[in-house]
Amino acid sequence: MAHIDYFFSPMSPYTYLLGGDLETVADKHNATVTYKPLDIMGLFARTGGTAPKDRHASRMEYRAQDLVRSAKKRAMAFNLKPAFSPTNPAPSSYAIIAAQSAGGGDIGALVHSFTRACWAEDKDIADDAVVRACLKAAGFDPALADSGLLSGADTYASNLEEAVRRGAFGAPFFITGDDARFWGRDRITDLDLYLAGDL
Repeated sequence: MAHIDYFFSPMSPYTYLLGGDLETVADKHNATVTYKPLDIMGLFARTGGTAPKDRHASRMEYRAQDLVRSAKKRAMAFNLKPAFSPTNPAPSSYAIIAAQSAGGGDIGALVHSFTRACWAEDKDIADDAVVRACLKAAGFDPALADSGLLSGADTYASNLEEAVRRGAFGAPFFITGDDARFWGRDRITDLDLYLAGDL
């Protein structure tokens, strides 16, 4: 059975614009997915990337245009300048880690709920009430926001170390069980082809 390790940040706009495509591809190929939220700014610092605020103006202008175009192509609500970005991605990441461990809900829906809250609904995904609401909406116990704090913090840190070790450098980033790597929302089609044996 194919497996995908999915490295991402809940505050990444490109993770939001991926929508449910990863789950669609995984279901198509009967592949399992391990969700690995991480500190994206830490990943940039460790792998030669640059935080958006420190990028050249031409790069930021292009990014703005690309994000808006991408959202329009997908008919997804999108706010280029959300009220709560940047924010602390740790609380939502810990909740995702705890939910994945607990099971019983829809983890893909939970991830999308957090990214949508940030990039389309002007909600602060570091806020406890928002975290609990997203957990509940995806079929998880909202109390995971409390119980998963310690283990979530440890796993969150280890996800970053694993990403660096395995060659990930941005989000969303997909690594298959045989170490094929795919970076970016627009490479989900390549992942699909690869899992089909056509690439």
